[in-house]
Parts: sequence; structure tokens; C-alpha cells
Amino acid sequence: MMQIAAPTRSPPLRIVVIGAGQIGSTFASRLARNGGHDVTVVARPGSPRLAQLHRDGAIVDVDGTRADVRVLDELDADAAYDLVIVTLLAHQVDTILPALSRSAATSIQFMFNTFDPMRLEDAVGATRCTFGMPFVQARLDADGRLKATIGAGGQRTLMGCQQWVDLFNAAGLPAALEPDMPLWLRCHAPLCVAFESVSIAAMERGNGASWREAIVLSRGVRASFDLIKAMGYPIYPRSKTVLDRTPVTVLAGTLWFLSRIRSFRELLATGRTECEAIIDAMLDAARRNQCHVDGRIEAMRPSNYGTHGANRDQQGSKTSLHS
Repeated sequence: MMQIAAPTRSPPLRIVVIGAGQIGSTFASRLARNGGHDVTVVARPGSPRLAQLHRDGAIVDVDGTRADVRVLDELDADAAYDLVIVTLLAHQVDTILPALSRSAATSIQFMFNTFDPMRLEDAVGATRCTFGMPFVQARLDADGRLKATIGAGGQRTLMGCQQWVDLFNAAGLPAALEPDMPLWLRCHAPLCVAFESVSIAAMERGNGASWREAIVLSRGVRASFDLIKAMGYPIYPRSKTVLDRTPVTVLAGTLWFLSRIRSFRELLATGRTECEAIIDAMLDAARRNQCHVDGRIEAMRPSNYGTHGANRDQQGSKTSLHS
């Protein structure tokens, strides 16, 4: 029987993870415990999560397994880290960009949804900037204990740098190389908005989004893809190219169906602020690039849906449907 070689373990590195939520805690714990790296975690000053980490002196799984990490409430810009992993949301990163820009770190990897990755690259420098997209499922319970599901269904975190792909694989965090991570993120952002908005609508209604809501979101995705092309980028990768060419009712049907899966809507309905920020970024990009500001993108806002947006759904969505 052919033996599959185990991933090569990397020499210990100095790593700091900014953001101590579910994703950041998962990455930090596995890199420290499985990878043997010297890991520091930065949590928001004054936050309950920071207090939990100080109390435990570690990231603790629900089964009691500990991963010893250093805990800070701000990035030490003078520290010569080998790798900084940023797991904040895109709208939260501006507060730390000055420190990241000054940082003595060798490499900085942004790991979140963003429609404008080049802005981040410009802020920290192209030679040390990389991007990724986490694909893990994790939750922190009320006591700050971590429950992470890694590699479910063959999912792999995507990264634009082979060195960090190897690092993650060696730490038991399945990862794969994506050769054009910035474009992948730009084209993924509209789908992120659609998934989060339809989940929020479903939670508001309690049993799934309406067909009208699914259609509005599907047309918003199509308008977002049109914007990306108007900015001079292709739709990427091939799966999204195919989606761009299919009838909007196909995506609408998928959104409508997914919104009826409780685990799906509960997982993604927490992204209201992220969703609004990505829509703002798309509209801002349209203005900066002198592209058409399409009302179908604005119509994707989660505030348009569910009980809180019922009047807007009835009165305002007809315009977006036909724009």
C-alpha cells in the first residue's frame, strides 16, 4: 500500500494572531500546540475575550486541551515576528493599519473577506503582504472555550503563499494554494454579502428568506460581478465565471434553499456589520473608478429584509428588481 507522507513540520516561528475570536483562536491554538510555534494573540482592549485569555493563560478547547500563547491587547510594532495573521473583519482593520505599517514583521497575512485587497497591500507593502480565506467552523462558548471543526467536507483554508500553506498543513490546519488570492477575494465578496444577507433575512422571518429576497440578492450578485468587470478585472475562478453566466434564478434558488437550513443561517446571520461594510466598499469602488453605481448592489443590504425591513421590502425592492 502506498504511504502518504505527512506534512513536513516547519521550524518554530514567531507568530502573532490579531483577533482572538473563533477563527483567530483556532489558528493560534493549532499553530502553537500542533505546530510548536511561539504564538502571541492580540485581543481587543477591555474585551471579555481578553479577560478570558488572561484568566486561562492559554486558548482552551471545550475538552480542556490547552494551547499556551502569549496574550496582548495591542500589536508590538517593534517585535520582529516572522508572520502576522490578521483575522479581524475588513471594517475593523483600519484601526490597526498604522501599527501594521510600522511593524517590523517579515510577513503580514490578511485573512478575511474584502472587496479592496490592494488597499491593504498598499498600507503594509507588497513584498510582505499576503492574503488568505479561512475555511474552518468554530465557536467560543460563554466561558471562552473553543470548539473547532477543521477540514469538514474536505474544506481547506485558501492562501496565496505556499510557505504559509505548508505551515498550516503541518499544524493540522488543512490549506491549499490559491494563485490569485486578491482577485479570488474580490470576486467572493458579493457572494459573502448574499449568503449573510439571506441568512439574516431567514433569521428575521424564523423559517427562511422569501423568494423576493432571494431574487434581489441574486441580482445584486450579478450587478457586483458587472462592477468587477467594469473595473477591469475578470470574474474568477471558473466556478464564479460559470455563476456569472447562469440565470439569476439559479442562484436565487440556491439562496432560498440554503436559508431554510438552520445551521447555515445561524452560522452566517451574525455578519450584518461585515455585510454592510462590504456593500459600502463596493459602492465606494464604483465611485472611485467612475463606474455605474448600481442600485441592485445597494438593495442587498440586510436592513432591507425581514421584519425590520418589511416596509422597504414592499416599497423599495421593486425598483432594485428592475434596475
